[in-house]
Amino acid sequence: MALAYDAPANPQAASGPDVAILGAGVAGICTAIKLKQAGIHNFTIYEKASEIGGTWRDNTYPGCSCDVPLHMYQFSFDMRPTWTKKYVFAADIKAYLESVVDKYGLRGHIRFNTEIDDARFDEQSGIWTLKSGEQSFTAHVVAAGTGQLHRPVWPDIKGRETFRGDHWHSAQWNHNVDLKGKRIAVIGNGASAIQFVPEIAKEAGSVTIFQRSASWVLPRPQREFHGWEKALYKALPWTMNIQRWKIYWFGELLFRTFHTSGDKLKQMGIDEMELYVSDPEKKRKLTPDYEPGCKRVLFANDWWPAMGMDHVDVVTDGIDEITPTGIKTKDGALRDFDIIVYSTGFDTTHFLGPMSMKGIAGRDLKDAWKTGAEAHHGMTVAGFPNFFMLYGPNTNLGHNSIIFMIECQANYITQCVKKIRDDNLLYLDVKPEAQRASNESVQADNANSVFASGCTSWYKTESGKVTNNWANYTFKYWWRTRRPDFAEYNLRTRTEVPQGAGAEGVGSRAAAAE
Repeated sequence: MALAYDAPANPQAASGPDVAILGAGVAGICTAIKLKQAGIHNFTIYEKASEIGGTWRDNTYPGCSCDVPLHMYQFSFDMRPTWTKKYVFAADIKAYLESVVDKYGLRGHIRFNTEIDDARFDEQSGIWTLKSGEQSFTAHVVAAGTGQLHRPVWPDIKGRETFRGDHWHSAQWNHNVDLKGKRIAVIGNGASAIQFVPEIAKEAGSVTIFQRSASWVLPRPQREFHGWEKALYKALPWTMNIQRWKIYWFGELLFRTFHTSGDKLKQMGIDEMELYVSDPEKKRKLTPDYEPGCKRVLFANDWWPAMGMDHVDVVTDGIDEITPTGIKTKDGALRDFDIIVYSTGFDTTHFLGPMSMKGIAGRDLKDAWKTGAEAHHGMTVAGFPNFFMLYGPNTNLGHNSIIFMIECQANYITQCVKKIRDDNLLYLDVKPEAQRASNESVQADNANSVFASGCTSWYKTESGKVTNNWANYTFKYWWRTRRPDFAEYNLRTRTEVPQGAGAEGVGSRAAAAE
């Protein structure tokens, strides 16, 4: 079902080509704002859920918060002086994003409960056809802001479905279950567990963490803002930018630490553990055997105090099976539990999954990525014209704020959309050699980085290719993406309106018209 509208003679006239933005999280919201600021209003945001917010909507587990200081985790063009703490909770970020959506008039552009599961490009018309179940939409440009951390992974453990107690994934928290006095098993100890374990330990009778590998956990300098600080930020908003840049350059220095010696970071983590954990065996289990940064370095103030509690245990023997009453480990021990929480992360390396995407001549994106996802600057893929990604391959960070990267990408994409509009292009398609050069540079950086230093992490495919992380300074990413080099693209000019691109040809416009 295409959405009809009264089509002008030139379907790209006035405010630009129709743009479909996939996802109403941080990336989709940022892109929509940048398009509006450029005078491009013909866009629709397709959101699979009934609310905006992305990961900050989905993750509601106890203690869920951002480990990036807030001055670096809000849009640079919309910084607020009213925050009360240096690090904020998920609900605070969700509320901020809601207010941003309203401030910039985006709500009328959003189609909720609409998950795009299929996208196909027609090179004759320069049109993408998008499908959501039985519904069909069309657009000239697709910008995917679907993220890397929204598809929970459930472990393949024998007997998992036989457990008779309550069980859930940390990204799908069951708030209806009373935790008081319960025996709780936590499988996994990554970024989510670091935050919710201390919270559930306050109520639980016991908490047992089943750990494959320990995490480097450093203190997080949380504090309340003083009244004079908030007054200063309100009276002189530019002072918030000073804080932002201080945090930014600290992050860049942290990247340097990852790539020189991690001894200082190691000692910080060990010193913090020593303050709270006295049991030698527990300390041994909780000490990582890899370099800081190979897996995500975590920041928390309450993790180590929780690990020092007598009713919090750590088990490193592998899980053999889950029984109706608990968990059996490979050493033969059987432990009974009332609740199992799976903190087993997300499917991060299958970008855009499970959506099917086909480009020129029906080329399947899964085939293009059979050796691991890659894209030019993490945004464009050869053979898939007028298609862009935000937070795509090799743009995740281990040292700074992803919002910085997303703003770089949204600016780049907006300039490409303006190029399509101003030059009346049918499409632009990155050249294979440009994508190859970009990826070779990224992989060379990763090969010499801590991300490739030997541990298993969500940054890599099973074959060991680092597909998620940007292994360089973020100012270098900004420099490379500040302006598109259109010599790196094949540009096809629209000489006439393609046959079939009339009232049924650009469906995004109807839903997005202001």
